[in-house]
Amino acid sequence: MNLLVDRFGRLHRSLRISVTDRCNIRCQYCMPDGPLQFLPKQHLLTYEEIAKFSELMTTLGVTRIRLTGGEPLVRGELHNLVEMLRKIPAVESIAITTNAMLLDQQISALKAAGLDQINISLDTLREEVFRKLSRRDGIERVISGIDAAVSNGYRPKLNAVLLREINFDDAIPLVEFAIERGLVMRFIEFMPLDSDRQWNGTQFVSGAELRTHLEKRFGPLQILEREDLSRPSSEYGFEGHDGRVGFIDSVTAPFCGACDRLRLTADGKLRNCLFGHEEWNIAEALRNPHATRSLVDLVEDCVASKFAAHGIGQSEFVPPERAMYQIGG
Repeated sequence: MNLLVDRFGRLHRSLRISVTDRCNIRCQYCMPDGPLQFLPKQHLLTYEEIAKFSELMTTLGVTRIRLTGGEPLVRGELHNLVEMLRKIPAVESIAITTNAMLLDQQISALKAAGLDQINISLDTLREEVFRKLSRRDGIERVISGIDAAVSNGYRPKLNAVLLREINFDDAIPLVEFAIERGLVMRFIEFMPLDSDRQWNGTQFVSGAELRTHLEKRFGPLQILEREDLSRPSSEYGFEGHDGRVGFIDSVTAPFCGACDRLRLTADGKLRNCLFGHEEWNIAEALRNPHATRSLVDLVEDCVASKFAAHGIGQSEFVPPERAMYQIGG
């Protein structure tokens, strides 16, 4: 019996692992502006614990692992974890989601350890907008990280979240930037996971509106066939010239029906949905030989408890208590 098939027939092959809740910027759609109480170091899963749990998950069908945060590169020697995961025979893909501010310093070690794929957050190309959105300086460091990834043979996927009154005007320059480098620019709808609980229709930009906006500059967009329905991005090509652009319409066109992801927080809690409210304590089972429930039992219960959809469009929807940086992107 495969424990990773839920009651709706979805087979779970992807595990997203947050290695830290810390971050070196403070993006408005994710983190609050002000003092934060991050997890104490002793509450974080060790790399050995993460590798042990990941190996167990591969025996249950997981083949893809993505490392997230917070910002995963602020945790020391991350390439050591990548190397541990690379040694697990059933792991087909190891990816990382990063803001790239530290990437040029670590890319060589990550590549040598066996990292397969990189997703990079890029919300603007303008320093003044970057400062307003992330409450920090550093867009040149982000661009340096992107170029370092490309120089090392990667084709990172670039992700942007647009807030109408802050960086909506950056959409076209971002697509042009990606096309120049032969990369895919993807736009993610602003989700109700910001720590300040400011999510509302005023700042929200839908994927449909953005596609109309981009067509005024680039001409008609042609949707491309999705090889893997569990992947969140719908990609479009440009008529008459090279380049692609992706849209992750998590709010207006959710892809829950093909979701194959489970999430492990930095403090060792397993979640079956980004917007879920229930968590399963993996850390306790890993650390306590007398734990009342086994790891497999916890995973089985987590998968069995997964809902059909996150329900953002329903009137009774309530955002999770944890913000994005506390869950893992």
